[in-house]
Amino acid sequence: MPGSVRLIRSESLSPVAEYAYAATAPKDARLIFLAGACPLNDDGSTAAVGSYVGQAARCVATMIIALGDAGATIEDVISTRIYVASDRQGDLGAVWGVVRDAFGEHDVPSTLLGVTVLGYDDQLVEIEAVAAVVD
Repeated sequence: MPGSVRLIRSESLSPVAEYAYAATAPKDARLIFLAGACPLNDDGSTAAVGSYVGQAARCVATMIIALGDAGATIEDVISTRIYVASDRQGDLGAVWGVVRDAFGEHDVPSTLLGVTVLGYDDQLVEIEAVAAVVD
């Protein structure tokens, strides 16, 4: 049932954030916890080496495939965590732009983090997500 996740916006908090401040799932929802979506090609090599935007796009594509395999869509995502191997806000912002555009109107609560290093060679981006579906 697409649309079972309810996004909550707060008029008491800043409207500057480009995401809902909270989300809820129906009481009978099945939660899906995705492993971090990494920017890996089918052969296991790192995609878009050196490109934050390219790696973010690959991570989103990987996340969408994993959601589908679990019986969900991007509209079922209830929260995300986006990790960016950089200490520059501009790099974080570039990655956020890709993620925000992928989610469109379904602007789930999200956390964007700059980190020191990620697990794969040349990896710059990783996206975790939790989804909720009613079967």
